[in-house]
Amino acid sequence: MGTYVSGAVRDVRDDVVEARRIVVKIGSSSLTTAAGGLDADRVDALVDVLAKERGGSGKEIVLVSSGAIAAGLAPLGLPRRPRDLARQQAAASVGQGLLVARYTASFARYGIRVGQVLLTTDDTSRRAHYRNATRTLDQLLAMGALPVVNENDTVATDEIRFGDNDRLAALVAHLVRADLLVLLSDVDGLYDGDPRTPGTSRIAEVTGPKDLEGVSIGSAGKAGVGTGGMVTKVEAARIAAAAGIPVVLTSATHAADALAGRPTGTYFHRTGRRSADRLLWLAHASTPRGALVLDEGAVRAVVERRTSLLPAGIAGVEGEFTAGDPVELRDGAGRPVARGLVNFDAKEIPRLLGRSTRELARELGPAYEREVVHRDDLVVLHR
Repeated sequence: MGTYVSGAVRDVRDDVVEARRIVVKIGSSSLTTAAGGLDADRVDALVDVLAKERGGSGKEIVLVSSGAIAAGLAPLGLPRRPRDLARQQAAASVGQGLLVARYTASFARYGIRVGQVLLTTDDTSRRAHYRNATRTLDQLLAMGALPVVNENDTVATDEIRFGDNDRLAALVAHLVRADLLVLLSDVDGLYDGDPRTPGTSRIAEVTGPKDLEGVSIGSAGKAGVGTGGMVTKVEAARIAAAAGIPVVLTSATHAADALAGRPTGTYFHRTGRRSADRLLWLAHASTPRGALVLDEGAVRAVVERRTSLLPAGIAGVEGEFTAGDPVELRDGAGRPVARGLVNFDAKEIPRLLGRSTRELARELGPAYEREVVHRDDLVVLHR
């Protein structure tokens, strides 16, 4: 099991203290009133902490903030978060302006400029969009602004939504090459059960997946007016830790302690190496629009030798997609083995099946002498 709260816990977390670029995520329930509107005092309290951390040590902060949909409920006369996407988008359209205006005014007390960045999964899994997002965030930080990131709920469809800002925060931390991710919510850490149940204990540190074996995560958190819960936070922590980024999970009221490196909440140690590519996004942020079924030779080539997928190795195609869409690569038993960005429309692929690129180029033209999925646009999934 994980390391539980005890007198043996270290006084300071060195990786936290040494972090220079930090992504902080705040949940809707930590920013809103019981009625669903923005709580100005809560926003100001968070800004006070972030401004002090940024100004006192020269650290760079990227804020991933939920709250747009929640902020738009009251102005539109909605008693609760709607379930249908159209009304969620309408609430986000109204609420996003209110949210950013509140942050702009609050950070202005410290002379800090705010820059709004709205993302969908398409903005982060496609190569050109990924580069644009990286450049924008890097430039904002270089110019002394504090980026406020949120999912672009006003235009996102079910197919291109992150679904929760916890996962978005983990992927943004990877995007900006952060040294630390801090997840703030209304729960002060990960517990070995429902924290409302007597006898449960907070887990102080998680060093790897084995530390979470036997831990009941499903009920160990509240969703409130947001979409997340403890499950999404732990998954976000796993994504970031696997990308070489340590994570602190705690409540918004303990934000100052978390950023100071004091042993609050739950600390997730790095479990992998930092990666400079965008394949983490492809694995965790993209939603496949279809699937390609591979023969045994192609499965070995893609999974073991990490080669590109050629037409000769494809046995079947499923779904409707266009060139550039993410697709799932499956073995003959239907099990997903990889995910990648396809170079052809679904309707083009049936006539390519099992044929060599040389043959296709001779018959259909030089545009067909290429990979169906290039290895640079492909990520192998762990089974």
